[in-house]
Amino acid sequence: MKHNLDGIDWKILAELQKNGRITNVELASKVGISAPPCLRRVRALEEGGIIEGYFAQLNEKKIGHDLTAFAMVSLTAQSEVDLVNFEKMTTQWDLVRECYMLSGEIDFMLRCVARDLTEFQDFVVKELTAAPNVAGVKTSLVIRRSKWLAGGAILELAG
Repeated sequence: MKHNLDGIDWKILAELQKNGRITNVELASKVGISAPPCLRRVRALEEGGIIEGYFAQLNEKKIGHDLTAFAMVSLTAQSEVDLVNFEKMTTQWDLVRECYMLSGEIDFMLRCVARDLTEFQDFVVKELTAAPNVAGVKTSLVIRRSKWLAGGAILELAG
């Protein structure tokens, strides 16, 4: 369900995507309103599910996870039960950081983060390809990330 957001709401969201740790007073100043209504708006955005949470973005390499890879997974069957079961399985794999269901030849794309190539290969061979209903897996190693934007929406175009 879409929410009716005004220009101030969009400004709040854009600022929070840039810096989720900004104080309410700083946020209010940046969006051009006083602190109390700003706080009410942020709480309403949280309660409405538009703001899903706040988190720390970690540098994976600096904490010893040097390999990022994508695994494109094809299933043998695509009934809703099969799709949901695979999605549930991915929540149990720590190496899988993101999971997307796709249309077309590939059913799922997984972004995986591992300490090294051996850990990733072990995951692919022992867990992913051995999982029920998995017909095939194609993998691609990330050479470098060229672009990354915080948050999920393109706020410059919204509102």
